[in-house]
Amino acid sequence: MSASTKNGLFRRIYRGETNARFVDRYKIWFSISAVIIVLGIVSLGVRGFNFGIDFKGGSSWTTLANGATVAEVQTAVENAGLTNPSVVQLGSGKNITIQVQADINSLATPSQKELNNKVISAMATATHTQYNQVSVSQVGPTWGGDVTKRALWALLAFFIVVGIYISFRFEPKMALAAFLAMLHDLLVTVGIYSIFNFQITPDTVVAVLTILGYSLYDTVVVFDRVTDNVRQMGSTGSLTYTEMVDLSMNQTLARSLNTSLVAILPVLSVLFVGAILLGATTLLNYGVALFVGLVSGAYSSIFIASPILAMLKEREQKYINLRERLAHRREREHRMTPAEMARERGATAEREAITAATASAVGSDGILRPTGDGTTAASLNRAPKGRTQRGKKRR
Repeated sequence: MSASTKNGLFRRIYRGETNARFVDRYKIWFSISAVIIVLGIVSLGVRGFNFGIDFKGGSSWTTLANGATVAEVQTAVENAGLTNPSVVQLGSGKNITIQVQADINSLATPSQKELNNKVISAMATATHTQYNQVSVSQVGPTWGGDVTKRALWALLAFFIVVGIYISFRFEPKMALAAFLAMLHDLLVTVGIYSIFNFQITPDTVVAVLTILGYSLYDTVVVFDRVTDNVRQMGSTGSLTYTEMVDLSMNQTLARSLNTSLVAILPVLSVLFVGAILLGATTLLNYGVALFVGLVSGAYSSIFIASPILAMLKEREQKYINLRERLAHRREREHRMTPAEMARERGATAEREAITAATASAVGSDGILRPTGDGTTAASLNRAPKGRTQRGKKRR
């Protein structure tokens, strides 16, 4: 693709002049989402979630890094006897600390004490610190459980409020489509976390609640444009509901892409600079959830919510009749000669002009007022009939 072609494409996207058929390709979009969601469900059934210490409880050891890396400390504590420890680096500069977390509650009390002493010695050796400079704390699962329970109540309240708002602001079918899009984002995010074994912490729960707002924003922008186009073009009967949805999505495509990029780029910066370059691995849990959710939200607002809305609305009798009329009209125009098509379109344009003149001539009080040339819209409608009658009298 040449540079001029790319510039032309970007310019058309920015101006809303593209003609992509999003709804007609719904099987492709739904299949992509279905594969990810099914893989996530299978992963959940096989391995489940990798819950952090805040949810399942356990022990935490913390000490100054003194130049030691996460990999070095992880190897040391695993050799000491810890199974599947979580090792993270906290802070920056001279205040960098290493934190090790693991669940040893299943062991007997004497075994816990023995393993605890071995871990402290291993960390002190790896970080070149004293034995007593390694702090130990016990974390119970109660706090993480309370966070999860409150998050679920917040999620339920969010869905209810959003459903009520969209139902009154737009219509119930739009609320259903938006709800299914948000449910899609949740399932995709949960599935990705299980597939790649990302650790779930309270930060993850907060991030998941945050991404729903971004997903809903993009969906509402598209639905608002659909409502405007239905109000403006629905009365003319020139487009089916699916075509009006496609038109709305093409018109708002640049805004959706810009909004998503503006939200995703800072999150990528947090992941790359914070977690990878600076080693602030605590940002990883929050950043990964935000990144996955934002990408899924941008995808669902374009490829999930709008096709679902079109499918729901096309079942209404009004739009079934409109689709059949347009199919018949387009088939007839396809069989017309160019001259017949020009006459048909000219007659349609004349009827629309008379309708517009009638609408502008009738005041808010219902009285038919003269147009600019002294005639009325009613006289415009009667003029052809009058000429015909005079022609008959002359003959």
